Amino acid sequence: MNRQSQIFVTGLVLAMAAASAAMAAPGDRQVYEDAIARASRVCPDHSPERTSPGIKSIPVAALRVIEQRNYALCPDRRLDSQTPVVWYGREGVFAWNPASRGAAKLLASKAAAYAKDQSFPAQTVVWKPNGKLAEGALVPAFRGRLVR
Repeated sequence: MNRQSQIFVTGLVLAMAAASAAMAAPGDRQVYEDAIARASRVCPDHSPERTSPGIKSIPVAALRVIEQRNYALCPDRRLDSQTPVVWYGREGVFAWNPASRGAAKLLASKAAAYAKDQSFPAQTVVWKPNGKLAEGALVPAFRGRLVR
């Protein structure tokens, strides 16, 4: 096989591999729908109006990582405006107060950062509205939806 043929075959194989990977991965829309469906099963405060804006604020690449780990994203109106976003490490849940101004944007930045380096801590992490850690802050314990 000559050099030009080798380059062509290599390019063809790479293109087929990329197409296969794209076909195997769910589309962006499906990733968001799956995250919202998980929230409906896990989160007591779930409603499409509260959940969708927060989840849709997260970049799809980060959301894919979160979904692969079976983590959930839950709106939680019990969180106050001074601690609007929480990562419940033991439960694998990001929670945010959907009524708190800027909480969805803060959620998106923190979820994307954790997903990027896949450094989801085991402990609970709480953030202030300005994005700084709220060390020592008391927040309600995560409570999942009761299955009837």
